[in-house]
Amino acid sequence: MIHSRKLSHVLLLVGVVVLAGCAGASLGDPISADATPNSGSDITAANGSLEVHYINVGQSVSTLVIEPDGETMLVDTGHYNDDGKYVLEYLRRHDITRIDHLVSSHNDADHIGGNAAIIDYYETEAGGIGAVYDPGLAASTLTYGEYLDAVEAHEVTLYETREGDSVSFGKTTVDVLGPPEPYLENEARNENSIVLKLTHGETSFMLSGDAEDDQEAYLVDTYGARLQSTVLKAGHHGSSSSSSGAFLDAVGPRVAVISSAYDSQYGHPHEEVLQRFTDRSVSTYWTATHGDIVFVSDGTNISVRTQRDAPTEPQSLRDGDPIEPGTPGDVVERAQIGSGGAVAVTDGGDTTDDSAGSDDETATDSNGTLAIATINADAAGDDRETLNDEYIVFENEGTETLDLSGWTVEDEVGKRYAMPDGVTLAPDETLTLRTGSGTDTERELYWGSDSPIWNNAGDTVIVTNTTGDRVLEESYE
Repeated sequence: MIHSRKLSHVLLLVGVVVLAGCAGASLGDPISADATPNSGSDITAANGSLEVHYINVGQSVSTLVIEPDGETMLVDTGHYNDDGKYVLEYLRRHDITRIDHLVSSHNDADHIGGNAAIIDYYETEAGGIGAVYDPGLAASTLTYGEYLDAVEAHEVTLYETREGDSVSFGKTTVDVLGPPEPYLENEARNENSIVLKLTHGETSFMLSGDAEDDQEAYLVDTYGARLQSTVLKAGHHGSSSSSSGAFLDAVGPRVAVISSAYDSQYGHPHEEVLQRFTDRSVSTYWTATHGDIVFVSDGTNISVRTQRDAPTEPQSLRDGDPIEPGTPGDVVERAQIGSGGAVAVTDGGDTTDDSAGSDDETATDSNGTLAIATINADAAGDDRETLNDEYIVFENEGTETLDLSGWTVEDEVGKRYAMPDGVTLAPDETLTLRTGSGTDTERELYWGSDSPIWNNAGDTVIVTNTTGDRVLEESYE
C-alpha cells in the first residue's frame, strides 16, 4: 500500500477544483491491501512474467504494466486532443477489466489527456479504478479540471505521491524516486514528475515521466548506481532537455523507448539524445515507427515485441516508416535481452543466438566469435602508476574477421570504452586493451583512463556491438 499525503493533497487541490466547477474533492477510502487484482487481461502473465506495454499514442505517452499476478498499473493516458481514445481502445482491445493503479507522472495535458475518460469508463462499465496517484502540482487547464471532476464524481482515491513512497504491486517492486520534498525548480511540473523504477527479478524498467536536467541531476546525486535499469523510457519524449549523459551513465540501459509523434512539432526525438544513445550503444525503439511496443520479462530475460519491424540503431530511427496511433495489429517478437546478452529474433519468432550466457567465455556475433584470452586486473606495483599493466586480451576464435568498430567494452559499474573505427580482428588474432594512455596500434588499444578500471577483487567484462547486442560477458574473481 502506498504511504501517502492524502489530506494535504485535498487541501492543495481545492482551489483548482473550484476553478473546474466543483465544490470539493471527495477522494474516498484508501486502497485496500487485499484488493482483488485485475484478472481480465488476454495477454496472460504466464510463468511469472511482467509485461510493460508502451502504447503508440503519437506526441504523448502511456504505459500499461501487468505484473505476474495480473494486477495492473497505467502510467499516463495520452493526449488531451483525443481524450486518450487510443489508450482506452488499447485497454479494451486487450480486455483490461480493471486499473488497479492509475499514475499521472505529472499533470500536463499531454500526459493526463485520457484520465477523465478512463476513470469514467472503468467506474461505470468495467471493474473500477483502485487508486490514482499524481505529484500534487496543479495545472490550470480544462483537461486537469475534467480529471478532478471524474475523481470527485466517482469517489476514486487520489494520492499525492512523492519520493520514498511505496506502491504494493504484487511480485514486482515499485520504487518511487521522485519528485522530492521540497519540489525542484520552483515547482515546474516536468521537473517534478513521478519517477518509478519497476524491478522484476534481475530485470528493471525506469519510467521517468518528463524529468529534465534538474530532476535527472537530483536523481543521479541521490541514487547513483541504484538507478541502473535494463530498460529506460526516454524522458520528455526524447527531448534534449532529458536523457543527459550523466543520467544515462547512471541508469546504464540496454534498451530505450521513445514515445513521440513521427512528425513531432517539437522535433522529438532530438538528435543530441540519439547521439547520446549511440555513444552508449543503447538499442532504441520508437513508438512512431515500431508502433505498440511490449516487453515481457520472466525475471531473467526480456522478450521485445513490436507491431512493426524498424531500425533500432538510434541514428537510423527516422529511416523507419511511420505507423499511426490506433493502427491495429499484433506485436511480434523482435529481440530478447538476457543477463548474458541479447538474442536476435526474426519475424515469426525464429531465433538466432547472437550471444553466450554469462558463464561462457565466448560469444558469437554475425562476423565471428569473440573470446577473452587474458584478464590482467592486478597490475604490477601500484595500479594507479602502472595503468598500462592492467589489460584485457581479446581473441577471435571464429573463422571470419570481426569488425569491432564502435563496439564497447565496459565493467560492471558502467565505465565504458568505445573501439575506434577501423578496428578489426582476424581469426586467431588477439587484441589487447590497456587501461592507461598510449598510441593505438593494430594489435594494442589504450582506454585513456587516469585511474584503474578493473577491480582486483573481481569484476565483469561486457562487450556490446553497434546494434546494442551484448555479445560477450565474462566475470572473474
